[in-house]
Amino acid sequence: MAIKVGDTIPESTLSYAPYNPEHPDACSLPQLLKTHEAFKGKKVVLFAVPGAFTPTCSENHMPEYVKDVADIKSKGVDIVACIASNDAFVMDAWGKTYNVKDNILMLSDANGEFGSAMGLVNDGTKNRMGPIRLARFAMIIDDLKVVYLGVEPGRDVTVSGAPAVEAKL
Repeated sequence: MAIKVGDTIPESTLSYAPYNPEHPDACSLPQLLKTHEAFKGKKVVLFAVPGAFTPTCSENHMPEYVKDVADIKSKGVDIVACIASNDAFVMDAWGKTYNVKDNILMLSDANGEFGSAMGLVNDGTKNRMGPIRLARFAMIIDDLKVVYLGVEPGRDVTVSGAPAVEAKL
C-alpha cells in the first residue's frame, strides 16, 4: 500500500556524498542519513526520480528545482532533497552537473528500501535498469508527516515538478 497524505514517512537509512567546497570536483565519502533524525521538526521538499542522468529527469525534473530552490526555501522549507535509486557517488556527480552545491541534498536509495517502504517503486527490469526503481514523485514533509504527495501517472513531469510543489507550500 502506498504512502498517502497524513502518513508518517518510514524510518529508513539513505546515503549521500556531502558537498565539500574545498574539493568541488571530487565526491566526498558517502555518509548515512536516517530519515527520522534528519527530517524531524523540519519542512522538507523531497522529489524522486527513477534515475540520475536519464532524459526526463535531466531535461525536465531537476532543472525546475535547481531554478526554483531559493524560492522554495523562502517559503519556509528547510531542506530540498532529490532522491533516486542510484548510489551516492552518482547522485553527487549528477548534482555537480547542475552546480547544486548544498542547496539540494542529493540522496541515494540504492537498495530501494525507502521507496519500497512507501510503496513508491517500479520494476525497471524490462528497461535494463534493475528490479527496483523509484517512481517519479514529489512530497512535502512537515515534521515527518506527508502533507503533499504527487506521483506521476506517466513519464511527464507534472504533479512532481517544482511549480506543482511550490503551489502547495
